[in-house]
Amino acid sequence: MLIIPVKEGENIDRALKRFKRKFDRTGAMKSLRSRQAFIKPSVRNRDKIKKAAYVQGLRDQENI
Repeated sequence: MLIIPVKEGENIDRALKRFKRKFDRTGAMKSLRSRQAFIKPSVRNRDKIKKAAYVQGLRDQENI
């Protein structure tokens, strides 16, 4: 549970922005989305390898 102390005279929009930032850092939505469907470990590994190859390609282009 997130607790955001609202200071006296603080704008509600500013407090809401702090709440959203803190909520994003917890990763709650990311974990909920990942648990919606089961992803086989082989598929997860394949995606990890594809991402690594993509990043390596970007780094190679940068060094040319």
